[in-house]
Amino acid sequence: METIDIQPSMQQFVFFKDQLLLKKEKDNSHRLPIGSELPVSPTPDHKVHNVTFNDSRTVQAFALEHPIDETDEWVMIGLRASFDYLPLPDYLSAGKAYQILYWDAHSRFCPVCGTRMEQQTPIMKRCPSCKNEMYPPISTAIIVLIRRGEEILLVHARNFRGTFYGLVAGFLEAGETLEQCVHREVWEETGLRVKNITYFGSQPWPYPSGLMVGFIADYESGEIKLQDDELSAGAFYSKENLPEIPRKLSIARKLIDWWLENGSTISR
Repeated sequence: METIDIQPSMQQFVFFKDQLLLKKEKDNSHRLPIGSELPVSPTPDHKVHNVTFNDSRTVQAFALEHPIDETDEWVMIGLRASFDYLPLPDYLSAGKAYQILYWDAHSRFCPVCGTRMEQQTPIMKRCPSCKNEMYPPISTAIIVLIRRGEEILLVHARNFRGTFYGLVAGFLEAGETLEQCVHREVWEETGLRVKNITYFGSQPWPYPSGLMVGFIADYESGEIKLQDDELSAGAFYSKENLPEIPRKLSIARKLIDWWLENGSTISR
């Protein structure tokens, strides 16, 4: 196994499952630790990873076998909840670091022949036996804001952690374009047809390894008929009668906020 030493001055992303270690500050804020501050060392079974970002920053990440108890100096916060504790660049960095650790833990053996994989680069493993290569997987999903006049469709999914209403979303299937996925998911989940599908933006969704691709579409036809095993409620809502909507960290909220500001106009 490749060994990478903890760097004393490098930012550290230390996880137990999806819980991220944060250092408490005297002003009640939180931050990521650097190597010289760490209260623990990586376990023998989980190597330290160097994680590099598009701006050429490099950080380190490793996983723990057991959580760290909260003290006056340290606390472990769920990755999703860390959005409320960290600057946005650090939250996004934590997402990538977690995805690398998740991939490492789920790619130890070759799925073709069962041989232990060997790390070749920070994002590639190769089987020494059959030469199969593995990279961190990304599961692509669409999410779509559907407009009907001055209203948008909001739904409550059965897997939502809370009472908020969000947007229709679903995973891309083999052989589909993203636009075909929008049509299929909307039809399957709501019984509606849409038109004028327009790309909005995308967002890494590290829970654990997703990419959300956002679209805007217009209602074309149909009556709402919910897919019962996926959705528990759904209706068209105007700006004046919105239910509870998703938190700011999600692209669903970005789509809804865009609609609140722009209404029926398409230019952004």
